[in-house]
Amino acid sequence: MGTNPQDALNRLIAAFEAHAQAARAADMADASIVEAAEARLRDAFFTYDDVLFNNYGVDLPFDVIDEDDLDDDSDEDDYDDDDYDDWEEYDEDDLDGDLDD
Repeated sequence: MGTNPQDALNRLIAAFEAHAQAARAADMADASIVEAAEARLRDAFFTYDDVLFNNYGVDLPFDVIDEDDLDDDSDEDDYDDDDYDDWEEYDEDDLDGDLDD
């Protein structure tokens, strides 16, 4: 893997362009072309992210989510239903700005 950030960026841009071209030319009967472009794009993304971090200590501001993460239901447990019960205390008369505590 090269450690030059500009080379990694150029590779990422080329991977985006190749993916777009594969998507435009995609025949749904042969999805392997798009899948291969996706794999190259994913590899170029992670390479660029790694090169940025190793050279500058900076991460990209987003992550790639794989399909296993989409099936994870743990996000549903991040809030408590009791947090929303307070809204039941207010009625339409309270919307005029005179909320009583």
